[in-house]
Amino acid sequence: MAVESNAPSDALDLRILHALELDARASFSRIAGVLGVSDQTVARRFRRLRTEGGLRIVGVRCATAEDSLDHWLLRVRCAPEGALAIAQALAKRPDTSWIGLTSGGTEVTCTANVRGRGDADDLLLGKLPRTPHIVDIRAHQLLHRFYGGPSGWLHKSGALSPEEAAALTPPPPPEHPGPAVITAEDEPLVAALERDGRATYPELQKATGRSESAVKRRMAQLTASGALYVDVEFDSEHVGFRKATMLCITAAPRALQSVGEALATDREVAYATATTGPSNLMAVVITRDTAHLYRYLSERLGRLDGVEHVESMPFLRQVKQLTYRPFRG
Repeated sequence: MAVESNAPSDALDLRILHALELDARASFSRIAGVLGVSDQTVARRFRRLRTEGGLRIVGVRCATAEDSLDHWLLRVRCAPEGALAIAQALAKRPDTSWIGLTSGGTEVTCTANVRGRGDADDLLLGKLPRTPHIVDIRAHQLLHRFYGGPSGWLHKSGALSPEEAAALTPPPPPEHPGPAVITAEDEPLVAALERDGRATYPELQKATGRSESAVKRRMAQLTASGALYVDVEFDSEHVGFRKATMLCITAAPRALQSVGEALATDREVAYATATTGPSNLMAVVITRDTAHLYRYLSERLGRLDGVEHVESMPFLRQVKQLTYRPFRG
């Protein structure tokens, strides 16, 4: 019989989170069998991670799934007294993610997914400029994702051995020749998964009015086509990584691809993308502390061929990753 691990709580939590990043809908018994602990241990840690570690399992529409979606990085400079309220207002929008306060609490950064030019104009030229306390808005279109999305930060952590990771990685779905498109008929299914990515098939059947077999078949098609994936959101501080920082990196044009690919391999990098604007790369890095961040900037980025300039902006407060977390001061 499997027994409770003697590993420190954060180490086992990290292993469970890594397992969930590999397969967010994996059963507790499957995770427990690979990690060598009991089902009850995994269930108990999962519940604690939800209450103490900010764990959420949510369905996510893939950023590359629909050509009609444009993806933007917004940097909104605010008067200090209005920054948190603006961040919270942006966080409540369904088309935003990765919202935080940077630059000493005077700048709100976020990514926004807008459906075509009309929605972009409404947000960037309409709603935001009329918002009180906003001093300046800089909008940079995201051009090419090097890391992030279905590929989680913990994939590079080494929390699981290669053998454990292989055992928990689901088999690749069968090829689906159809386009990566979420249809109107799919919306109830996708909405249910956005609320709870681990919703059971009977729960999804109830939410959609489809048969359980139809739900399973359509979920497999959506994930195989790349239209949808199930992601893991958690507070990295709970597992000992206390500092999240956004980096705006300027690379020589000839080195844009090579620098982006190099960033994708770094353990610290949770997200990396090419952007428009004065800098041409943006990355979010997760480090244990300030000293770790300094080593990454000086020893890694400072020696990376093609990097010409780096602007680093630690998140003073993260308001939203995938889901909104109201601030309780």
